[in-house]
Order: sequence, then structure tokens, then C-alpha cells
Amino acid sequence: MSQTIDVAYVAELARLALTAEEAKQFQGQLEQIVHYVEKIGQLDVTGIEPTLHGQGQVNVLREDVPVPSTIREAALSNAPSRNGYEVKLPKIVEDA
Repeated sequence: MSQTIDVAYVAELARLALTAEEAKQFQGQLEQIVHYVEKIGQLDVTGIEPTLHGQGQVNVLREDVPVPSTIREAALSNAPSRNGYEVKLPKIVEDA
């Protein structure tokens, strides 16, 4: 079922400008790739369960558990200027 691949068409789809030498090189490479895919298609996969991953997926993230955090006053004590519980910063965006 091997077919000749139109490298110029594939290059056009990929928005590639190929020289004649590059097109000749890619012609053989693309035909090899298609040949390998055809070989894979001939394998008997009866009884093999389809998978998305080679190994089982495991959630490696820990549970989201609330824990004590920095005390608000201690954090705000480092601010150069503040307004209640807000940190005051200099204006950095100019008016248009």
C-alpha cells in the first residue's frame, strides 16, 4: 500500500520553502516514516487494552490542607507604607 508522497504539497502545507535537494532528501525520509506506520498497522493487537500512557497515572500532589500562615501584622510590618491592611505602592502607570 506504499504510495509516493508529494513532498512539494506537504512542504506547502507546512509553509516550508524547500530546495530541490531538500525535497529529494525528505522524499525518502517521509516514505520511510509511512512504511514504518504501515508496519505498525499490521501488528495483531487483539486482547491489548488501549492506553494513553505507558504506565499507570498516580496523583503525585498532596492533599490541599489549610495550614497556619504568616501573621498579617508581621507581613504588613515589612511594607514601606500602608493603608490599614493594604500595602501602598508608588504609581507606576502613567495616565494616557
